[in-house]
Amino acid sequence: MKKLWLTVLIASLVAVLAACGGDKADDAKDKDDQDETKLVVGASPNPHEELLEFVKPQLEEQGIDLEIETYTEFAMANKDLASGDLDANFYQHIQFFENQKKEYGYDFANAGEIHMEPIGIYSKRHKTLDDLPEGATILLSSSVSDHGRMLALLEEKGLITLKDGVNKSEATLEDIEDNPKNFEFDDSTSPEMLVQMYENDEGDAVLINSNFALDHDINPREEAIALENEDSPYVNIVAVRTEDENNEAVKALVEALRSDETKEFMLEQWNGSVVPAK
Repeated sequence: MKKLWLTVLIASLVAVLAACGGDKADDAKDKDDQDETKLVVGASPNPHEELLEFVKPQLEEQGIDLEIETYTEFAMANKDLASGDLDANFYQHIQFFENQKKEYGYDFANAGEIHMEPIGIYSKRHKTLDDLPEGATILLSSSVSDHGRMLALLEEKGLITLKDGVNKSEATLEDIEDNPKNFEFDDSTSPEMLVQMYENDEGDAVLINSNFALDHDINPREEAIALENEDSPYVNIVAVRTEDENNEAVKALVEALRSDETKEFMLEQWNGSVVPAK
C-alpha cells in the first residue's frame, strides 16, 4: 500500500513539474512572439516582390516578420492599404500614387523612394525609332497617369513635340503640338496587357513599363528599341497610411531597400532595367 501511495505521489510530482516546464516554454514562446513585429506589405510580382524577399532576412535580424502579399490588380493594393489589410505597399511610382490620392481621397504618405523602372519603346516590326514609318500606330497605356510620362519619352526621343508650358507629367494626347510623321496613338490597352500586344505584333511600336516586361521575361536592355533615361522622376515608392509614416518597422523596411547591399543586388539582378533612386 505504501509503495502504491509513493508511486502515485511521484507520478503527481512529475506531472506538476512537466506542466510548469510547459508553462515556462509557452511563456517564452509568447514573449518571443510579442517581441517580433509583423509587417504586411503588398507588392507587384517583379521586381517589387523579389526585392522584398531579398531584404526579408535583414528585417528578421531586427525582429520584424515581413509578410508579402502579391498583387496583379494594382488598384486593390491601395484599397487594402486604406482599409488596414496592409501596413504598406510597394508597387507604384509617385505620379500614380498622387493621382490615386486625388481620385480616391486616400490619406497616404510616401515613406521612401526606392527605384526607377524605365519605360521602353518596343517593336516587332522595326529595329530603330528612325524606321518607324509615316502614320505608324503607337500603342500607349490606357492609364491616364502614364500618358504624360510616355509622351515625354516620345518627345525626348524626337518623335513628337509637346506644347510650350505644358506640365509634362500631366500631358495628354491633346497637348501634342507637332507630330511630323503623323503617328496614330492608341491608348485603349490596359498597362498590364501591353506586353501581350507587343508579343502579338499589334501596332508599329508599344510603350511598356519595365516591371511588366520583366514579368514576361523580357529584358528591356536587350529588346527595347529605346529606353527612358535613368534620371526620370517616375520613382517607385513605399506607400503607407499617413498615421504610419513614422512607424519604426516601415522605416527599417525603407532603410533595407535603400541599403548598398540591396542596390548592388538590384543592378546585378536586372542589369540596368531596374535602377536605384537617386
